[in-house]
Amino acid sequence: MVNDDDLALDDPVGQSLGGRHAHLARRLGRAATYVADVATFSAVSTGPDAGEWADLAGLLGPGALADMFSCPAVPPPGWEPVFSLEGRQLIWPGRGRPGHPRAEPDSHVLELGADATPEMLDLVARTQPGPFWPRTHELGTYLGIRVNGTLVAMAGERLRPPGWTEISAVCTAPEARGRGHAARLVSALAARIVARGERPFLHVAETNTGALALYERLGFKTRKQVTFRGFRTPCTREPAAAHR
Repeated sequence: MVNDDDLALDDPVGQSLGGRHAHLARRLGRAATYVADVATFSAVSTGPDAGEWADLAGLLGPGALADMFSCPAVPPPGWEPVFSLEGRQLIWPGRGRPGHPRAEPDSHVLELGADATPEMLDLVARTQPGPFWPRTHELGTYLGIRVNGTLVAMAGERLRPPGWTEISAVCTAPEARGRGHAARLVSALAARIVARGERPFLHVAETNTGALALYERLGFKTRKQVTFRGFRTPCTREPAAAHR
């Protein structure tokens, strides 16, 4: 059964760009995307017409990647499919604190600032948790764990539709796996999110069975199946639709 409190999660990118991430948005007509080096995600309305797709093409430019995240709408002919990945959207089912034993304050979990960006980018390059760019940390709080001064694990906040915050970029260096770092970080972030009156959610690829098992063990529940899609805009510039 669809819960009215969950409806913002049907369009997490658009709801974020129109709300708490409006200061990180670029817009043309009814199309929107993030500014460069923050995120590649783009958004159109729930029932986009040809003019709206033209707005998005004009916003991104010819031959650019339109990362539509979990948007179910498909662009018109002339847009080249780039990727399609099956996944799930999971939510924290209640408003209480996560049940993991380390949901309490953890002195080994540190908040990462902008000065940690080179380390964060290096860890992402080694672990490939998903899209992460030089300014992605501006989307929300990022936490990490260091061992002997080296960043070995991190997780952070990404999409922020009303009432919700997505946990993303969960990754651990290969040499530090199997020590519970990811669980500690996800639990710490979820506790912070709940403490400010919001609910955590996240996305995971169906093929990432290890991460899925971890999130379910921590108490997250599948809300729905999603398909992540990306397309390349037409190589010839489409005229942007008049603002409506």
